[in-house]
Amino acid sequence: MMPTQPSMRVQRSWLGRFWRAFGYSARREGQFLVQHRWDFAMLFWMPIVLMFLVWWVFSKGMAVDIPIAVVDHDQSAQSAALMRYIDATPEVTIVSQLYDPQAVKYAIETTQVYAVVEIPANFSKNLLAAEPTRVLLNVNAQFGSHSGMIQKSVQTAVTTFSAGAEIQRRVAKSEDISLVKSRYAPIQSQSVALFNTANNYQQFLAVTVVPALFHILSMVIGASAVGRELRDKTLGDWYHSLGDKRFAQPSKLSPTTVSQGVTHPKLSLVIAGLNGKLIWAMVAYTLWAAVALTLMMQIFPIRLASVAITYVIFLLFMMVSFWMGVIVTVGTFSYRQGLSFTGFISAPSFAFSGVTFPLLAMSPAAQYWANALPLTHYLKVQTTQLQMAAPPSMAQASLFGFLLTVALTLLLSALLTQKALRTPQKWGQR
Repeated sequence: MMPTQPSMRVQRSWLGRFWRAFGYSARREGQFLVQHRWDFAMLFWMPIVLMFLVWWVFSKGMAVDIPIAVVDHDQSAQSAALMRYIDATPEVTIVSQLYDPQAVKYAIETTQVYAVVEIPANFSKNLLAAEPTRVLLNVNAQFGSHSGMIQKSVQTAVTTFSAGAEIQRRVAKSEDISLVKSRYAPIQSQSVALFNTANNYQQFLAVTVVPALFHILSMVIGASAVGRELRDKTLGDWYHSLGDKRFAQPSKLSPTTVSQGVTHPKLSLVIAGLNGKLIWAMVAYTLWAAVALTLMMQIFPIRLASVAITYVIFLLFMMVSFWMGVIVTVGTFSYRQGLSFTGFISAPSFAFSGVTFPLLAMSPAAQYWANALPLTHYLKVQTTQLQMAAPPSMAQASLFGFLLTVALTLLLSALLTQKALRTPQKWGQR
């Protein structure tokens, strides 16, 4: 059955009001951004500066030449050879030899060095006599990344030196070198890195830190978009501007208009207005997401389908972040509390994402919290699609999940804003 002419007119009229409300709200927000440089920078300058700053910080890729010191109590040719083995590893470099325990303590506490290798006085004697000897590594484990790389490098150097010394000692006794090698290491293991084979920190951290920073900024933008209207008691004026362009200029406010609430705010107009408010942020972050993925494509051989689905999910992730900022601000009726909740949710979310600490190794409560955060799910998509070259079909569930989350957070934002419009007595809270 074809729709009647009156119903078509009603539909066109409703769509017309919706798009006019969207346009008026976008115009009002655009005028505000032009007049306030800090808010403008949050959209257009700060994201690109932070993105390239992170990329520059991790541009070296791998951590090399971590400074360590040596305390050589033996002062022999064998101890000097061991130091050469340690210094030859790319991750560490010996910057000094120390002799005083107080100097060792000072160097560690001031982070002049991150570890001290101590060679005992009887090192060469025990080595030549085939007696057990011990090399002590004192490492500052407070720095987890440094500590792991130092321990791995020193252990590799000591093991290689020890094996070489034992083989030389046995060969000196006229033993067959092939038999000596097989007896010394009858079982050999081989480790094969499937992804990020060079342990490149740009591939590991830079590509994941950038979305985390965008998550923080986008939540702050969402909180600011409605928070300042609540703080300045202009939320009612903003709603009136959705249906009348005379209210679309913030500088033309009157005290009477500012303090008035709205008895029956229309949900459709609120949805249109909120989207208009955040359209400039969405346009900006659409561009910055494209720039971020372009940078990632320089270090990953990525198929086009994976880039496309990751880009779409990135934009949905940004939308969820905007609406989360709106929700925590309108829900508390306070710009200050909204920003506080924004920081509480977004700032530590990277620590719960499973990138730096395994998600499955967290406590059950921490896993529940991690799975409630959108950053965890986005980084899972990005890691599997861009870094592990998984088929795009694996991201379809996340795509539908983000679409549903965008719809739910938008609806909740509109309902809470609708409630706030009916309670003008709570406006003005800091």
